Amino acid sequence: MEILGIDVGGSGIKGAPVDISTGLLTAARLRLKTPKGAEPEAVAQVITNVVNHFAWNGAIGIGFPAPIKHSIVKMAANISPAWVGLNVDAFLSSATGCPVTVSNDADVAGLAEMKFGAGKDQPGTVILVTLGTGIGTAIFHGGRLLPNCEFGHVQINGHDAEAQASDAARQRDELNWKKYARRLSRFLMELEKLFWPDLFIIGGGISKDHQKFIPLLKVEAPVVPAQFLNEAGIVGAALAGSNQP
Repeated sequence: MEILGIDVGGSGIKGAPVDISTGLLTAARLRLKTPKGAEPEAVAQVITNVVNHFAWNGAIGIGFPAPIKHSIVKMAANISPAWVGLNVDAFLSSATGCPVTVSNDADVAGLAEMKFGAGKDQPGTVILVTLGTGIGTAIFHGGRLLPNCEFGHVQINGHDAEAQASDAARQRDELNWKKYARRLSRFLMELEKLFWPDLFIIGGGISKDHQKFIPLLKVEAPVVPAQFLNEAGIVGAALAGSNQP
C-alpha cells in the first residue's frame, strides 16, 4: 500500500509516495522551499504543489513542526502563530482535496525509525532527536510512542535548547563540530537525567554529517544516526497517514 508522506520543515517541505510495508520511497522525493513566515495559506499551497507533482489523489500523511492534539495545532515555535487553534487535518484536507492526517514531525520520524530503522526491536526507552531549524523530539518505551514531547524547549542556561543546539544555531554561531558537540551533549545530558534512555537516535538534516559530531558526544547512552537520515519524516508521515479512519 502506498501513502504520500510529506514532511513540513522550517526551511523545506519534502514529499514522496511511500510503500508502507517496506518503508521505501516509490518515487524520487520532491523538496520545495517553506514560504517565509510559514503562514497557513502559503504552506497549504506548497503542500498542494507537492500533491499535484505526484498527481496524487489518495491518503496523505503529514509531519508538522508543532504539537498536534485531536487535529488541533497547540503551539507555534518555528511557524506562524496563525496555525494555533487550527484544525490542521480539516484545513489541509480541504486544500489538497485528499484525506489528510497531520502529526508532530518528530513523532512521525520516530515511527519510521522504530518500525524500520535504528530503533527496530529496541525494547527499552528510545529518544529520537531531530536537528534542523529547531529541535524535535520523540520518546518511545517498548516501542510505544508518547506523543507531542517538545523537549527542544527544555531550558539550558536560560534559553530554549533549540536556540543553542539546533542545526540552525550551529550555523548561526558558526560553530565547528567540536564546539557544536559540546552544546548538543549538554542538551542530551539533560534528557538523560530525566529519562535514562537506552538509545538516542539523531535525525534531521544534520544527520547526513553524523560522523563529524556523534563520536564527539559525551553521554552515557549509545547515540546513532537515523537510518532514514532526513527521509525519516516522509516515511513516518506516510505510516501515520495509513491509520486514518
